[in-house]
Formats: sequence, C-alpha cells, structure tokens
Amino acid sequence: MSARPVPPVPAPGLVIFDCDGVLVDSEPISMRVLTESINAAGVAMTVEQVHAAFVGGSLERVEREIAGRRGAPLPDGWIDEIYHARARAFERGLEPVPGARDAVEAVRGLGWETCVASQGRPAKMEQTLGLTGLSDLFPPARIFSATMVARPKPAPDLFLHAARACGWEPRDCVVVEDSLFGIRGARAAGMRVLGYLAPGAPEDDALPLAAAGAEVVRSMRDVAARVAAA
Repeated sequence: MSARPVPPVPAPGLVIFDCDGVLVDSEPISMRVLTESINAAGVAMTVEQVHAAFVGGSLERVEREIAGRRGAPLPDGWIDEIYHARARAFERGLEPVPGARDAVEAVRGLGWETCVASQGRPAKMEQTLGLTGLSDLFPPARIFSATMVARPKPAPDLFLHAARACGWEPRDCVVVEDSLFGIRGARAAGMRVLGYLAPGAPEDDALPLAAAGAEVVRSMRDVAARVAAA
C-alpha cells in the first residue's frame, strides 16, 4: 500500500516589508536630495527638519506643504526633478539595510509569505531593489506601491491592498516599518507592526514608534524571531 501524500503545512501568515529604510538604506540619500530641492525652492530647512516633517510621506504631500510655506506654487516638474536627482544619487551609493536579505529569508524559512509595500513608485523599487541585489527576493506580483491605491500611508489602503492581493486577512499580517506614517497605516489596517530602528539610533527614537503601536526591533536580523514570537 502506497503512503498517503502529506498535505502541505499552511503558511502562518504574510510579512509585509516596507522598502525604503527597511530593505534599502535609501532614506539618508532621499532626505539629502529632498532638502536640497526644498532649499532651492526658497524654503530654508535642515536635513533634520526635513526628516522629521516628511520621512515616510509622499512627495505630493511635501509639494503641498512647501508650496504653503513659500506662499506660491512650486515650479512645474518640481517632483520630477527630485525623482531624477534621487535616481542618480542612488546609482552612486545606495546600499541594502544590513541584515535585510537575512530577515526576508529567515521569515520565509519559518513558513511565512512575504511581500513589499512602499510609498514609492514601482520604478523606484525596481531600481533600489536591483541596485542593492535584493530584487530576486520579490517577484513583481509581490511588490505593491501607494500609486496602486486611493490614499498613501498613513491611510491603511496600501496594506489592505497588499494583504488582499496575497490572499490574507489583516489579522494574519505582520508589517515591518521604520516610519510613523507606515506604522500608523499598518495599525489602522488592523495589522501587527514591527518598528525597525537602525542600530546606533538614539534610544529616544524608539519612543514615537512604540507610541504609534509598533514593537521596536533594533536589527533586521531579529525580525524573524520577533515574527515567530507572536
């Protein structure tokens, strides 16, 4: 008598990774380019101020706020110029977040499915994941952009869209995020959130992440263990 086939073990759930600041170390480059563009438009801001005000947000929101501060609309093509300048800067020096590949592979080793959900455009993710050698981790059908939904983070739309497209309920999803916009959006979607805080960041930087509802992790290599600890 032949043995009965063993049915596959169902996956525990879906881990949704943000891209910028979680998988690719793009935030310092993006903030520098954005700061230069804001100052060139006549609004004086430091990199620290720009980071505090806009990290994790959409460029459309930045454009609205900067236009309000300068009391006049920004020049046509202002956002497109930022895209071009940022892409060139990425080509010169973008690196993966330390442990990003390990985190994705370890989560999958536990049986979880994975995807990416980012505020950025699909073309940006294609570039940044490619430059950092991570593009093989996520097929196109598992890469989701805020351009695919009505409202960007901090609305829950992107996370709900990613979960639905991957066949999971929000309660079965864990989101890995580094920005308050992303954390708030994931929590609004009814998902558990791990808030990534880069090694070397001041401990006080963990407080806003925790207050927004995230479980703070200080290394991407700790993500799989924290996911499994639920």
